[in-house]
Amino acid sequence: MNYRHAFHAGGFADVIKHIVLVRILTYLQDKQAPFRVIDTHAGAGVYDLTSDEALRGGEWLTGVARVMQARFSETTLPLVAPYLDIVRAFNPQRELKAYPGSPLIARALLRPQDRLTACEVEPKARKRLIDALRRDTQARVVDLDGWVALPAFVPPNERRGLVLIEMAHWQLFAVVSGEEPPCQRQPRAACRRGGRHRRAPGKISAPGIQRRAAGRRRRPELGGSADRQPAVDAGRRTKGNPPRTGKATRSGRRRPVQA
Repeated sequence: MNYRHAFHAGGFADVIKHIVLVRILTYLQDKQAPFRVIDTHAGAGVYDLTSDEALRGGEWLTGVARVMQARFSETTLPLVAPYLDIVRAFNPQRELKAYPGSPLIARALLRPQDRLTACEVEPKARKRLIDALRRDTQARVVDLDGWVALPAFVPPNERRGLVLIEMAHWQLFAVVSGEEPPCQRQPRAACRRGGRHRRAPGKISAPGIQRRAAGRRRRPELGGSADRQPAVDAGRRTKGNPPRTGKATRSGRRRPVQA
C-alpha cells in the first residue's frame, strides 16, 4: 500500500498528535539535562497546504485551519499556545499555506543541548527533510527504516528522550494484529552503529506481549522452593547421581571426601 502523508497533513489526527508531542517536549524541558527525540517515520518535514495532494485530501481544512481560528478558554490556551506559535512561525503572512511535520515541530522545541534523529527511507521525502534541516548541527536525518533501526538508537547517549513512532495506519494495524509489517520481512537485517551490528527486532504481536507479561506476573508461593528441594535431592539420588561434596577437578568431576 502506498501511503503519502501529503494528503493528510494538518488533519485532525495531525493536530492531536502534535499537540501531545509539544506537551511532552515542554515537560522534558523542565530539567536542564539534555534529551534526544527519535522520529522513526519522519516524513518530508514541511507540507505545502496549497499543493494538489493537500487540496485533494482537504483534511487540513477541518483540522489545523479550524484550530488556528478557534477561541480557547483561559485554561486551555496555555496548553495549546506553544503548538499554535510553531505553526504561525511557518506562516508569517498569517495565511495558512504550510504545515510543519513532527521533526520540525520537535526541532523548534530543542534547546542547545538537545538532539534530534529523524529516520526516513522514502527518497523524495528524505530529500525535502534534509533541505529543511540543512546545516543543523542538532538534527540528523538517516536513511534507515525507523522500525528496524530503533534498537540501534536506544537508549540514547543523553539517557533521556522521546521516541515518536508515527507509522502509516496500515503498518500500525499489522503490528497490533500480529501480522508481519513490510519492514520485518527480513528479520535478520542488522543496523550498524559505532562499528557494531545489532539484529532487528523480531515479529511483535499484542497477544505475545500479553502472554509474556502474564508470565512475569507469576510468583511462586511462599515456601514452595524450600519444600521442593528435598524431593529434588531424592530424585537425584534415585537416578544414581552422587551428592555434591568435595571440590571439583578441572574436568568437572568432584573428588570424593577422604575420611
